[in-house]
Amino acid sequence: MLAFIIRRLVQSIGVLLAVAFIAFAMFRFVGDPVNQIVSIEASAEERAQIRESLGLNDPFVVQFARYVGRAAKLDFGISYQFRQPVTKLLGERMPATLELAFVSAVFALVVGIPMGVYTALRRDSWLAKLFQAVSLVGVSLPTFLIGILLIYVFAVTLGWLPSFGRGEVVRLGDWWTTGFLTTSGLRALILPSITLGLFQMTLIMRLVRAEMLEVLRTDYIKFARARGLTRRAINFGHALKNTLVPVITITGLQLGSIIAFAIITETVFQWPGMGVLFLQAVQNVDIPIMAAYLLLIAFLFVVINLAVDLLYAVVDPRLKVTVRAA
Repeated sequence: MLAFIIRRLVQSIGVLLAVAFIAFAMFRFVGDPVNQIVSIEASAEERAQIRESLGLNDPFVVQFARYVGRAAKLDFGISYQFRQPVTKLLGERMPATLELAFVSAVFALVVGIPMGVYTALRRDSWLAKLFQAVSLVGVSLPTFLIGILLIYVFAVTLGWLPSFGRGEVVRLGDWWTTGFLTTSGLRALILPSITLGLFQMTLIMRLVRAEMLEVLRTDYIKFARARGLTRRAINFGHALKNTLVPVITITGLQLGSIIAFAIITETVFQWPGMGVLFLQAVQNVDIPIMAAYLLLIAFLFVVINLAVDLLYAVVDPRLKVTVRAA
């Protein structure tokens, strides 16, 4: 197991280096950041001086090596737009994004898995057909449209929930802030978390249903019925456990997607997270923020995939034997 983890860590470092290289190479063609730093009246000498101070005149390889060396120390440079360290800017907005992603993931899992199990075990009931219709709506509608509809119904028409912002937050420590401890913070989380987690919820529901139906048709389930095991033991002790193996894969990838693609939801609800900061960086050609954001998302994907691989051995003992043999 230790050798397996070490191999995964080495592969993860390679992935992060590849993402950093691609991002750094792409952003060289986004535009000239000097135009966003100086005014229109700035002279050519001033522009040249700024380019030299930022190291933009150095060869690409030198710039990339310098960036990787600093990134390893969590130093992503200074934002061209805000004139502040990128690490500080991302750290201020990371709690909002992670909090939203966490609630969305919990919503998707807590609602999606039971719905999938129910639609597989009671597939001819009217409630199962209703769940499947809801899942089609969740898969078909784009995220921004779902957010706008929820705002119109629950914020504008009914006035039950806020339509934007994070609400009142409580500071914990030097940089972490949370809305879990305030009423306005919890109310502000409801609409954006449903908007962000609805697609993942419907995807998990349909995947659990399909896998559950397939597992229930296998020979060992028929043998369990022949032995006289209770329906609860068969469905939840045997069928559901084997259903969770592919579900863990998709759930892990979707959790990374929730964090990466929270940009749309954060824009619709004006959620003060990293996604909004990234969009502002794109508009202003703020290369340090863009590169740091993509590298952070890649790091989160790598960590999640490593956790998923380790969970496999817990859920499926056959994979534990394979890992030991490797």
